[in-house]
Amino acid sequence: MYNGPSIQIENVTKRYKSAQEDSLSRVNLQINESDVYGLLGPNGAGKTTLISILCGIIPPSQGNIAYYINGTEISSQERRSRLGFVPQEYAFYQELTPKQNLDYFGAMYNLSKAELSVRIDELLEELGLTKVADKEVFKFSGGMKRRVNLAIGLIHKPAILFLDEPTVGVDVQSKNAIIKYLEEINKAGTTIVYTSHHMSEAEEFCNRIALIDHGKVVAEGGMSDLLAGNDASSLQDLFIKLTGEEYRD
Repeated sequence: MYNGPSIQIENVTKRYKSAQEDSLSRVNLQINESDVYGLLGPNGAGKTTLISILCGIIPPSQGNIAYYINGTEISSQERRSRLGFVPQEYAFYQELTPKQNLDYFGAMYNLSKAELSVRIDELLEELGLTKVADKEVFKFSGGMKRRVNLAIGLIHKPAILFLDEPTVGVDVQSKNAIIKYLEEINKAGTTIVYTSHHMSEAEEFCNRIALIDHGKVVAEGGMSDLLAGNDASSLQDLFIKLTGEEYRD
């Protein structure tokens, strides 16, 4: 089974117009196929900028990013159909139902009606939304809305999935259900790149992490090696040791 790079990030730098400093400075990372890879850091560290660049939402100021599927680099034209993104903000139409939202966004990926019908039923079932498939989303709880958000990001079966705070503001049951489903698709071959402020969740979910602070990678590697190498008892302990305790909001 191929286990080489899924994303190769080389010297990626980002400075926004009129900014005095780089938001990201010469970031080099290799994310392997089938990783659950955590991009973690304090507020303003640059992790959201990095994930926005990786998703193609904003361009880097300099540097290169290559994406691979089974060892073959994919073209810029292919990226849209092979990458999936679940933003922290809700990215759906609140007045529509889950089924209508999925139908709309699925059509944007040129899925046939037959393909889309099967895929919608599959996702609604997997994410516990079948019973509310025809109810307007604005009536939903936070956890249900998060699951709709996730379903939209997965409608086209992306090979690489980017998640920005996918469980923020949800109850324990919804959080567990979301993480369990993500673990299942990861085992089936989906590479996951994930940001979160929930350190205990990230410690259990991710097999590798990059800790980013002030736009630079300050630690990177496998979870157990990073904890042992820094004499840290937990990811939260490591986070505080490497980024300090001052306020960042």
